Amino acid sequence: MSKPPPKPAKPGQVKVFRALFTFDPRTPDELYFEEGDILYISDTSDSNWWKGTCRGRTGLIPSNYGQSLSPVLHRLTVLRGNLSWLRECLDNRVGINGLDKAGNTALYWSCHGGHRDVVELLLSQPNCELNQQNKLGDTALHAAAWKGYADIVEMLLNRNARTDVLNNEKKTALEMATNAQCASLLKRKQSSGEATTQQKHNYLSVYLCASSLCLCVCSDNAHSQ
Repeated sequence: MSKPPPKPAKPGQVKVFRALFTFDPRTPDELYFEEGDILYISDTSDSNWWKGTCRGRTGLIPSNYGQSLSPVLHRLTVLRGNLSWLRECLDNRVGINGLDKAGNTALYWSCHGGHRDVVELLLSQPNCELNQQNKLGDTALHAAAWKGYADIVEMLLNRNARTDVLNNEKKTALEMATNAQCASLLKRKQSSGEATTQQKHNYLSVYLCASSLCLCVCSDNAHSQ
């Protein structure tokens, strides 16, 4: 059976599968793998042969040899705090903003589980979505505040996670906080945001007053001439 040539991987579109059987390639472009191996699939445009990577090698994989593990980051990596697997997923260009059935992201679950090192690695990715809400309306900041992980709350705030997002119960992360340290961090962030807004308002008021004064002076000068 003729097979199409492999196509370049698309960032964030890689899917994760576990090999159901061992596969012995018959042509050079096919990929050898064993039962239980993790397969990173980057191209499924052909219904029979997919392009994938296993153990650092890339080739063609029969489409009926894999079982989907998506969303892999939520369960196998994040809930268990498996940092090495997360790094492997990122190296293989697995998207980090995928949602599980409840609408949770990998960042949400890592904050919920208190896995600081996983949170740090996810936040270091340029496309990490900080403020994604799940089906309950909760964000990663809601989760960290509710579970009482002040260090993670601080990490999220340092990345400018929004503190004004309301969940389905109309509660902010501050209202979900279960300890004083989390509440203090959130209050301080909100206060600094309000202060910045007030400064902008004051600047605008001064600017408008100055502009009005300038117009009045120009008008008086015009009349005096």
